[in-house]
Amino acid sequence: MATFALAGCAQEPPAPAGPSPVGTEAPVIVPGSPGAPARTARPGERVGRTPSSAVAADVRFAEGMIPHHRQALEMTALVEARTTTGSIRSLARQISAAQTPEIKVMTNWLAELGRRAPAGHDHTQGAAYGMATQEQLNALRGARNGAFDRLFLQLMTRHHEGAVKMAGEQLAGGRDQRMRLLAKDVYSGQSIEIARMRRVLESLPA
Repeated sequence: MATFALAGCAQEPPAPAGPSPVGTEAPVIVPGSPGAPARTARPGERVGRTPSSAVAADVRFAEGMIPHHRQALEMTALVEARTTTGSIRSLARQISAAQTPEIKVMTNWLAELGRRAPAGHDHTQGAAYGMATQEQLNALRGARNGAFDRLFLQLMTRHHEGAVKMAGEQLAGGRDQRMRLLAKDVYSGQSIEIARMRRVLESLPA
């Protein structure tokens, strides 16, 4: 979070309400659809509060990570009723606590761009980013106790590896400061959780 300090008694003039037209100042970059190049706003075009630093890579990251996180939350929601293993329950709570507010941040950021967050947790490139298939999710729902623990850790580890890959791509190509900071959190936080899940998996009875 940024910290703001007031200097003296001077006050900034109030910001204009609503979107402002593009004028003769620095060019404003408008992100395109995922996979499409960004463009420069036309003179006089109203662009709302679109972050001027945002590029298409930032949009792809948010629109891909939201459904990715949602599937992780769907998986963690199964834990309470299917296992009593303390380490698995603790891990699920940690994942939920981290990813729920991240979804909100990305959803609000997309709204500033005039874009809706993707519905559900469908992911067009899911296999490349560790998303579980419907068959794997059904198997997880049907598993209990030790079988659940093992499958959960296997699926969630691969899921996290996919999120780390997405975060790395964002850090390489993204420009928006908020999305870059979030990507750094995902990269570091989920890398730590991957190591933790591998240790737990190794400790499970054969």
